[in-house]
Amino acid sequence: MREVFLFLLLVLYFTGCSDTKPKKNLDGKKLIEQKCASCHNLDLPPSEYNDVAPPMMAVSFHIANGVEVSNESQRTPKAVKFVKDYVYYPSEEKAFCDQESLKRYGLMPSQKESVTDGELDAIARYMFRHYTQKNLLEAQEAQERLKAMPKGKRLALKNNCLTCHRVDKDIVGPSFKKIALRYKDDFTPIKDGIKKGSINKYKESRGAMMPHFKNLKDDEVDEIAKWIIKQ
Repeated sequence: MREVFLFLLLVLYFTGCSDTKPKKNLDGKKLIEQKCASCHNLDLPPSEYNDVAPPMMAVSFHIANGVEVSNESQRTPKAVKFVKDYVYYPSEEKAFCDQESLKRYGLMPSQKESVTDGELDAIARYMFRHYTQKNLLEAQEAQERLKAMPKGKRLALKNNCLTCHRVDKDIVGPSFKKIALRYKDDFTPIKDGIKKGSINKYKESRGAMMPHFKNLKDDEVDEIAKWIIKQ
């Protein structure tokens, strides 16, 4: 009798341990990049369309708008449920996309062997959290602001120059105004610094090294240097 009692205690202990063990926190953003980007364009808004699969934004919008719900609180859970079913068991009858899209891209092959249920759940939840009308509007507004910028500033932002520099404030590197004052209208030292990198040119940098940007084209370096001089 005593042995049976001890056995039951052990079963309860290990069952309790397994119930309280934290579940793995899956990253939907990383997973969608790993599992979906080879076929779907993930940009918001889409930067291009291809002949393999529709952009993920279009997929997300079609599903979110297509599921039937009696109240809005059901929309995302039902959309996630649809994705988990469709990715494993795709069919033309289930698809929300129009016939022209089905003809262009064909029916998605089952991904049952390529993604686990947990991974698919994380991907679907990220989809409907990221691809929203609100986020699309904000992204489009940001694109319009970028288009209105001088090309040099746009390139500086794109290449993360403002991670270490500010227009009128020293941070890791000197401010752009300070650089402009030192070199006046001479672009050459600025262009050399961008292309080759530098160290100890400014005491404010405290020995921090300016990395080289050899990947930039000459005309891109020219545009950045001209923009800096104008500060």
